[in-house]
Amino acid sequence: MNPTYDITAVGHAIVDVLAASDDAFLATHDLVKGAMTLIDPYRATSLFEAMADTEQASGGSAGNTISGAASFGAKCAYVGKVAHDALGDVFSRDLKKMGVNFTTPYLTNDPAHTGRCLINVTPDGQRTMATYLGAAALISPDDLDAAVIRESQIVYLEGYLFDSPSGRETFAKASQIARAAHRKVAITLSDTFVVDRWRNDLLAFIDRHIDIVFANEGELLSLFQTDDFLHAAGYIRGRVPMSFVTRGAQGSMVITPEDTIMAKAAPVDAVVDTTGAGDQYAAGAMYGLTHGLELKRCAELGSLAAAEVIGHFGPRPHVKLGDLAKSKGLL
Repeated sequence: MNPTYDITAVGHAIVDVLAASDDAFLATHDLVKGAMTLIDPYRATSLFEAMADTEQASGGSAGNTISGAASFGAKCAYVGKVAHDALGDVFSRDLKKMGVNFTTPYLTNDPAHTGRCLINVTPDGQRTMATYLGAAALISPDDLDAAVIRESQIVYLEGYLFDSPSGRETFAKASQIARAAHRKVAITLSDTFVVDRWRNDLLAFIDRHIDIVFANEGELLSLFQTDDFLHAAGYIRGRVPMSFVTRGAQGSMVITPEDTIMAKAAPVDAVVDTTGAGDQYAAGAMYGLTHGLELKRCAELGSLAAAEVIGHFGPRPHVKLGDLAKSKGLL
């Protein structure tokens, strides 16, 4: 019997607030360029008031990925926690509009609001994120629908949730349900700062539960505490059946115990905003995996989706990725 869903993602349900910025603004507000910093609700308010000409869009790393996968035509579900407030309604409506199953219960009996990520984009396209997690950090194993997990070819876990004890518990339960149903479990490492904070926990979790790892070059180097990329690639090869590693303009590679497959970066006219590039790469790669495509083609679909999203503001595609892939001869 075919599974109901191609991909179910578990992650931080967050609304993104984006603004064009510069290095001076980052320095003034003590923001580390290119990083994701967790902030409290008071700093979130003051930083939001300082940002000019903001745009709002549903985001969150895994939410972006699942939206991209749905744009390719995948059957998708999402697990993430929002409050019963205006931004929570926006987040829910945006996913459902794309045909994504999203039935996680609203947060109740708690003062936290729906999470938001304040993203300052500098002229070089680099994004610097300050995130108030709010309700997103309060996801728990009880929020999982076991039937949805069992009926998903791939269960995709957002590494940012390692910052929350309840998030790690949710990951463990989701992985156990998926593995018992003979499904694949994937994880994205999300950010070098996440890896630095939770390296030992991440490695232990990967060894116990993970079939597929998504990482960029910096995250992989951080995971194994080395400056030698070839050594890092060798280390991950020995730990999981499959890894997708992005290297910016150098393209990406798929690493398996038997092989290393290279894929070029897709061309882009101009880099406007790198927000969501890794998220959309994972969307394309997992669409390919769940539709039986060869690994190089999976990586090429990932590169195409990443190139589309960095060509405009915002972390989600502005076109139907399935149609774009067909126009390029990739589907």
